[in-house]
Amino acid sequence: MAIIVKKQSDQRKYALTAGILLIIMALVSFFSYGFAHASLVVKGNASATFHNIMSSNILFKAEIFGWIIILISDIVVAWAFYIFLKPIHKNLSLLGAWLRLTYATILGIAILNLIFALLLTKHTDYLSLFKTDQLQAQMMLFLEAFQSIWSIGLIIFGGHLMVVGYVAFKSNSIPKVISILLLLASIGYIVIHLCNTFLPEYDGVISILNLVFSVPMIAGELGFGIWLLFKGGKVRAS
Repeated sequence: MAIIVKKQSDQRKYALTAGILLIIMALVSFFSYGFAHASLVVKGNASATFHNIMSSNILFKAEIFGWIIILISDIVVAWAFYIFLKPIHKNLSLLGAWLRLTYATILGIAILNLIFALLLTKHTDYLSLFKTDQLQAQMMLFLEAFQSIWSIGLIIFGGHLMVVGYVAFKSNSIPKVISILLLLASIGYIVIHLCNTFLPEYDGVISILNLVFSVPMIAGELGFGIWLLFKGGKVRAS
């Protein structure tokens, strides 16, 4: 009996860890990508983007710091998800964890490009050898590389959500609506970012796909995080 109670207590800890981090990641992502990145980067306009980052250097640094928080959180969540879902299906839980760690690795590579872009804002002797338009072009290249590499990573992330959604669906305690939202979100991530990677010229189609899948993509993992925070791992009353 004591062993069972300890296991249930441990499950609650892992659920809390994952739930808290998922909500933190959602908030930080809204700031780093939804606010800072969207405010600073003007698509197709290297000059305006360069000016924005030079004049709001602290905001750009805050964006990068936010991405680093997300990266670290992703690694911890991969571990917490594996432990929490292992009693339902050990092998699939392990696969889901490895997929999220793979995504985190790709995200880390993408973040390096933001750091390279930040280096171009420093007033150093060797950067003075470049003309302003050359610096602008290099910065835009790094920013587009960040977007492209992250988009490839989100295809892997979609695979992770598909595994988690399926394992959650097999569970008797996780609400079916959450598992269905996770599965729909996984399809959205995979389809949208496959199009971003291989069919970038179809902007209209990608915009429609973003609109169609926006609700499950937002509500899926965030809803799971809220459920984990308040209900995950709790012992049901007999």
